[in-house]
Amino acid sequence: MTRDDLPRRWSDEPERAPLESGADSGQLTHSGEPEESSPPAALVAEALKHILESEHFHASTRGKQFLRFVVQYRLEHHPEPLKERMIGAALFNRPLDYATGDDSVVRAQAREVRRRLEKYYAAPAHQGPLRIELPVGSYTPEFKLEGQKSEENPALAHPPDQPGAAPTPAEATRWRSLARKSRYRWLGGGLLAALTCLAGLWIIAYRSPAKLPNSSIAQFWAPALASSKPLLICLPKPVFYRPSPERYKRSAKTPGEFDREVYRMNHPPHLLPEDKLTWGEMVEYPEYGVGKGDVLAAVLFSNFLGHQGKDSEVRIGDGYSYEDLRNSPAVVIGAFSNPWTMEMTSGLHFSFVDDEKGLRIQEQGPPGRSWLTTHAPPYVDFGLVTRLLDSNTGQFVILVAGNDASGSDAAADLIVNPDSLERALRDAPRDWPQKNVQIVVSTAVKDAAAGPAKVIAVYVW
Repeated sequence: MTRDDLPRRWSDEPERAPLESGADSGQLTHSGEPEESSPPAALVAEALKHILESEHFHASTRGKQFLRFVVQYRLEHHPEPLKERMIGAALFNRPLDYATGDDSVVRAQAREVRRRLEKYYAAPAHQGPLRIELPVGSYTPEFKLEGQKSEENPALAHPPDQPGAAPTPAEATRWRSLARKSRYRWLGGGLLAALTCLAGLWIIAYRSPAKLPNSSIAQFWAPALASSKPLLICLPKPVFYRPSPERYKRSAKTPGEFDREVYRMNHPPHLLPEDKLTWGEMVEYPEYGVGKGDVLAAVLFSNFLGHQGKDSEVRIGDGYSYEDLRNSPAVVIGAFSNPWTMEMTSGLHFSFVDDEKGLRIQEQGPPGRSWLTTHAPPYVDFGLVTRLLDSNTGQFVILVAGNDASGSDAAADLIVNPDSLERALRDAPRDWPQKNVQIVVSTAVKDAAAGPAKVIAVYVW
């Protein structure tokens, strides 16, 4: 297969139902044969249009591209099954022979699309006569009629004889009946959804501290919460190496001790300080390597944004690019493991420095303070929050990082805690919400857990 053999990319197409070929009303499988219990393509097109225009997908460019592509592929009845590598090449500009095990962009996007579809169909107003689902473990969508339990659907007992043929009069009558019944359900569901929304708005307006008028936390996050696009939560994934399975097995003290991956993952090999390892005995594991402090920070942000009703997307390692940061507001986590943070804070009043003096947060200009983590009791770590209204990506960005994991955790906790952030910005200029802000924090670490964040420096410009 060459790139020319791939289906036409839909990333650059206008927002429309991709069903203008000869399969506009047929009932087809990806192999081109009639499929029993498969609805007409015109009904699929209508369902897809409503999904892509919904609040769950309208701000997700990649999500729309992905769903539109896999639906189109099935309806165009290609003989070759839809595979991960094919999607990566067609939608994400990956080489045709790229290593899918090392690049999870397609799998991550499929998970995101499934999550958005679940949210879409969770709303009663979106319960129509047909559902589009993306089964776990597959990239081929399924089209299910309301109440359909299996591939055999009595409403479609007589599929057309030829691909592309119009439904029979009896089938058309059944489709109209299904659609008519669904309209009544939509009316009731719409009323319930409206009441639910009103209740949710009341709770947000009167119960959520982050929504109180003029609160520091509301003003701090306002540019991200006001955006129609989801907030990206971006974590780094450093290179991660482990001894090879063979080296584990050679170190075993009992036969078969390290034959299973679960034991290798949870126990170190039996190696003495004087034992030697060759580079060939070390193996890179692309799926591992996310830092504990970064994960804790991401969980804090995800929970906070969920309470504000703000949609977010977690991206890890190479799961996000400069183009992604240009298209959406973002929280970027990590410093010395994340080149984006190092680049964006370089030259700012407070920045991260890595030189012969050690890894630290450094103040530029007088008084030129610096903060290095102490690795002997009492263990104290430092973190830095940087809020950029207009970063070099052109989007609102919050950078959260520490010298170590505990510093990241403490910095993240500060900006999702209304009382702590109120105290931190109490002496800041009145117009700080319209400016960039940096906050340096310290935290006492005990038993590998960060304590409360203590603000030690604030800079506004």
